[in-house]
Formats: sequence, C-alpha cells, structure tokens
Amino acid sequence: MALSLRGAARAAGVSQTAPYHHFADKEALLAAIAATGFEDLSAEMARQAAGVSTAPERLRALGLGYVIFATENPGRFRLMFGPLIGEKADYPVLLEAANVSYQMIQDTVAAYLEERDAPNRNVNANTMAAWSLVHGLATLINDGGFDADGMGAPTLEELTGLVTGFLRNGLGRER
Repeated sequence: MALSLRGAARAAGVSQTAPYHHFADKEALLAAIAATGFEDLSAEMARQAAGVSTAPERLRALGLGYVIFATENPGRFRLMFGPLIGEKADYPVLLEAANVSYQMIQDTVAAYLEERDAPNRNVNANTMAAWSLVHGLATLINDGGFDADGMGAPTLEELTGLVTGFLRNGLGRER
C-alpha cells in the first residue's frame, strides 16, 4: 500500500491539508518517520547495552539491539536505509538521528580496538565491518534469508551472539 499525505491525514483523523502545514511533501514526511526510527533504534541499542562494561560484550549487545529493532520494525527499517528518501542530506534531523546509532557502534569499536591493542586501528573501516555484519543479519532475517534453528541458534539472541562472535575475532586484524 502506497503512502500519501492525504492517506496519512485520513489515518490521523485530521483534515487533508493538515500534513502540508508540517511537511513540504511526502518525502519530508517519510524523512520524519525515518528519523523517529533511528531514535528508536538507538534507544533499543542503548537498552541492550545498559550495564555492559567490556567492549566485546557491548558490541554484542549493540548488535542484538540493532537486530531486535530491525526485525520488530521491518517496514521502518527498510524506510530508514532504503531508497524512498532520495537525498537524506536534505533532512538534517534525519542525519542527526542516524548518526547517534552509528556513533554508538563507532565508539564501541574504538574501545574494542584499544582494549585488544589491535594492529589495524582504522576505526572507520572496522565500524563499517561491524555495522555491515549486523545490518546484513537483520536484512537476511527480515527477507527470510535463513532459519535461526537451522543455524543452531533457536533464539534471535543466540543467533545474533553467534554472528557477532565473528566480530571479536576479526575486528582490528591486518589484511
């Protein structure tokens, strides 16, 4: 079902012109929805990582929060990362919200590399590796790419733990 400002107004119980007082067009509305998605993603990641002290365990917890959010909100997850919003740079609030979750991963990766005294301390490349791993896992789950039981992990937490375990051994290594 396609989203329209008129349909959004009808669903919200307001006049058909009301959304135009807040959003220039449909893309602006989608950007606002995506921004709240990133806020909720960051909140779930923070919830999972609360009280976790070591960088490897925090990385696992952040990954779990990422996958939980993505699998519980597949439509918003696709909106946040998909092509429906043409120029995300046109929406500073969206970029700010997206940066919070990215920064959580990046800060933890930096701490991990420091704790491990890793030979490859390229924080940006290692952050991209960590992010790609959990994003790929979430996307595969959402798209029905595989079955958790078949992977030997009957729960989402166990599956995410197995997959993020590769981060512990791979981040910070030389090529």
